[in-house]
Amino acid sequence: MAKEKSNNEKKDIIENIKEKASEFVEDTKDALDIAQEKLNESLSDENIEKAKKKTVAFASETKEALEDLRENASELISEAAEHLADFTEEAKEVTEKSKNFFHKLFKK
Repeated sequence: MAKEKSNNEKKDIIENIKEKASEFVEDTKDALDIAQEKLNESLSDENIEKAKKKTVAFASETKEALEDLRENASELISEAAEHLADFTEEAKEVTEKSKNFFHKLFKK
């Protein structure tokens, strides 16, 4: 009698495990189907076209920004070159005036 009860309990446990495994397999299939739908949705022609348009727009904006940057850099370099030329000229004048000053100072 105890052996028969033990066998029945084992059968119930095995049956319960089979049911849970079947539920798990079914839930996994559902999750896989949902994932597949989402993947197909994200790879749809419409979404690919949207991504292409955004990429083209981004490339255009980037090109414009680089052109602006290039123009601004060119202007800054021109200004820096002018300032450097002015500084060089002023440095020459200061050097000449300093020489004259020290000549006069130490000649006396």
